[in-house]
Amino acid sequence: MSEIGKRNPAYGLDVLGLQSSGRVHYNLGPAELSEEAIRRGEARLTAHGALVADTGQYTGRSPRDKFVVRDANTEAQVWWDNNHAMTPAQFDQLYADFIAHAASRDLFVQDMIGGADRSLCLPTRVITEFAWHSLFIRNLLIRLSDEEIAGFTADMTIIDLPSFRADNARHGGRSETLIAVDLTRKIVLIGGTQYAGEIKKSVFTALNYILPAKGVMPMHCSANEGPNGESAVFFGLSGTGKTTLSADPKRTLIGDDEHGWGPEGIFNFEGGCYAKTIRLSAEAEPEIFATTRRFGTVLENVVLDDKRVPDFDDGSRTENTRCAYPLDFIPNASATGCASHPKNIIMLTADAFGVMPPIAKLTPAQAMYHFLSGYTAKVAGTERGVTEPEATFSNCFGAPFMPRHPSEYGNLLRKLIAEHKVDCWLVNTGWTGGAYGIGSRMPIKATRALLSAALDGSLKQAKFRTDPNFGFEVPMSVPGVEQSILDPRSTWADKQAYDRQAARLVGMFIKNFSIFEAHVDAAVKDAAPHLQQTAQ
Repeated sequence: MSEIGKRNPAYGLDVLGLQSSGRVHYNLGPAELSEEAIRRGEARLTAHGALVADTGQYTGRSPRDKFVVRDANTEAQVWWDNNHAMTPAQFDQLYADFIAHAASRDLFVQDMIGGADRSLCLPTRVITEFAWHSLFIRNLLIRLSDEEIAGFTADMTIIDLPSFRADNARHGGRSETLIAVDLTRKIVLIGGTQYAGEIKKSVFTALNYILPAKGVMPMHCSANEGPNGESAVFFGLSGTGKTTLSADPKRTLIGDDEHGWGPEGIFNFEGGCYAKTIRLSAEAEPEIFATTRRFGTVLENVVLDDKRVPDFDDGSRTENTRCAYPLDFIPNASATGCASHPKNIIMLTADAFGVMPPIAKLTPAQAMYHFLSGYTAKVAGTERGVTEPEATFSNCFGAPFMPRHPSEYGNLLRKLIAEHKVDCWLVNTGWTGGAYGIGSRMPIKATRALLSAALDGSLKQAKFRTDPNFGFEVPMSVPGVEQSILDPRSTWADKQAYDRQAARLVGMFIKNFSIFEAHVDAAVKDAAPHLQQTAQ
């Protein structure tokens, strides 16, 4: 037990009904956790000192295996069309079995918080079976001082036991993997998967449930701040560019994945970043690449060569290779995790159809429409069973983590956009010149140039055209960007094929949004694309 743990009698796990005959390690740091992970055969060091681990069978999240307890408190608050339900009795049985399974195992405990705004944060105790999982979450949540740890009281507890195997008949799950979330008691149980991303997303899920009741908007987004103090928010699912595009050397990084928007501005939920590393290069993403060569960083499923140098071009294990590192590993990261109210909101989509322009200006009603739609492509490896990009609609750009009805988040976002006069943009980081398999991925250089123009305000001075399919405004020319790329149809060799593809995508938008029509006003309904406008 660490010295900090010895000073705090409240650390006893008996308050959870959890008593281990193994060793319990409290709040170990990177050196101790790396040693333990290597000693236990969980991970090994790269040539540059980072820890690399293999997540076994599961190299991505398992959304179909995630369940929320349906009780008197959550019955009317959770959107059950989007969340699998578990009875309190099933959870109680699972909890008892978790306690029994953990009784003879060594355990690692980290006491941390989710939320840089201390008035809104969620103190969270994470108990893990693996040492490398403890280092992972220590990197990603907000670390506390010794004094803060000494007086720590957890509001939420997460127990992560990869070696546990669920029994469907006994626990009400769908497989041996089970992520069970009790939002009333604030307990999360994760079993049957070594994928560490489930731990951090459990904190996000809880905050997404808790904060709207306080008038605070939880967001699946990255965020940064310009030299003038104006912040920007980047919505998007995994693989759309949240981490890459927010890591701008000319701007201060607030965070790369999860934030809240409250009375004082935006604040990071996390104390670290969880970046995709497939095809990562020092030239294209120098700040992120540098973190992979630092002791304390955790690499997931990254292939090493015979000299233990990471091969980021090797996706044979999975396309969803990752690195988890503390936020201060990025040179221009915010020390506070907080920033002013945003002046720009960017909604990122990886359009696998090759129909969307690289950037478009949205009205507030269009912003709510596209936020509720959450169109993108699932990127290979991010979820089980996804081996190549496929079109999907994920409301609020984070459906698997949103317990409440999307309209609650959408209405709150629209109110904040109007109150703070925020400019909204839709940015396509997906395909151009054709659909996936024919076209090519949008050049990151062009995306960065367009974003820079949006964030410094110069893009608003451009001449715009109205997109015939979606009705949003698209710039006709931007300095430093090839003009043809701004008109997706012109990049296709077969213009009629583009028209058919556009009509198909518009139809998908209309079909998807039908579930929200009863929850939005006429202005948002009118922001929908129209099939009759797709004919050329």
